[in-house]
Amino acid sequence: MNFSKERKYFPILEEKVQLSSCSQSALSIQVQQSLDEFMQTWISEGMDWNKWMVCVEETKALFAKMINASPEEIAILSSVSDAASTVASALNFDGQRNKIVTTELDFPSIGHVWLAQKKRGAKVDFIPAVDNKIALESYDGYVDHHTLVTSISHVSYYNGFKQDLKSIASKVHSKGSYLFVDAYQSAGSVEIDVKEMDIDFLSTGSQKFMLGTPGIAFLYVKSEIAEQLEPSTTGWFGRVSPFAFDIKQLDYAEGAKRFNTGTPPMINAYAARGGLTLLNEIGVDRIEKYLSSLSSFAINYAKEKDFKLASPEDLNDKASNTAIFIPNAAKMEQQLRQDNVIVSARNDVIRIAPHFYNTEEDIATAIDKMAYLLAKA
Repeated sequence: MNFSKERKYFPILEEKVQLSSCSQSALSIQVQQSLDEFMQTWISEGMDWNKWMVCVEETKALFAKMINASPEEIAILSSVSDAASTVASALNFDGQRNKIVTTELDFPSIGHVWLAQKKRGAKVDFIPAVDNKIALESYDGYVDHHTLVTSISHVSYYNGFKQDLKSIASKVHSKGSYLFVDAYQSAGSVEIDVKEMDIDFLSTGSQKFMLGTPGIAFLYVKSEIAEQLEPSTTGWFGRVSPFAFDIKQLDYAEGAKRFNTGTPPMINAYAARGGLTLLNEIGVDRIEKYLSSLSSFAINYAKEKDFKLASPEDLNDKASNTAIFIPNAAKMEQQLRQDNVIVSARNDVIRIAPHFYNTEEDIATAIDKMAYLLAKA
């Protein structure tokens, strides 16, 4: 499989090696053109609210298509933390089903959202990570009939560990728990079918494998669940008729729209539309297969250079991100940047996270430069 034609869509690759899709993907000409379209309306029209809202709706539909949802099941917010907060605000922790289960591998801000619910009566349990992984059977010991919501990352931000969403959904649903999925590290690089996987809530943002910018996030809420919930973290776009401007009427829009809050992030929606259009044209299934081959290469090449991996070596348990233990990883990231290689450090690892526009040569270049810098130190 070869994406040499699509690689030309990313101008930065002519001068730099960008392997940072776990943090920020490279800018494509399609996203740049979409951003330019927004800017032109702002320059020439001052504002074009109707056109901007059309773009928001188009972007929502493109995301829905990518995860096999309907647009009515999608809300648009500014971050995954905001999405988790509005979901949390719609849950009631007063009864016996007041437990939240999450994991030690989840992104901290999501854990903080759930911890903030303790003052509302929630009890929060963290499933421990063993060897930077969460065993599937761990859910049996932590999720019980007191669990209201189980919150997990599809793919770990730290080391790319990938979880089996369908199996976990089956386990937690058997105990009566909702499943909330943070897909920030998977959407755009791993196939997601929210219907086949039976997911209740799923949220992700645009800046990583979805090829966009920070400042926009998508929240999927299963249609059967949405109408049962009324979020208290809300805003005027969560109303039945936002433009009625009725300050005294708190009604809730149909479906996932009730989880919208304030004014949608217009320019970010334009960027997201460009990225999602490209991803849907290529096909995430093709991208996932290609990234699996790059993962295999990264694992083998890093081991060949005597690096220690924080990522799983079994490709069934791993997404694009290959995390390599590095002393003073943040310093290494800056040194590589000076040498035109863009990667992302987290704690004690350097994360090499290719997308479809990357090659084995890109990965070898990054690992060779890391080996040289360590030998030189």
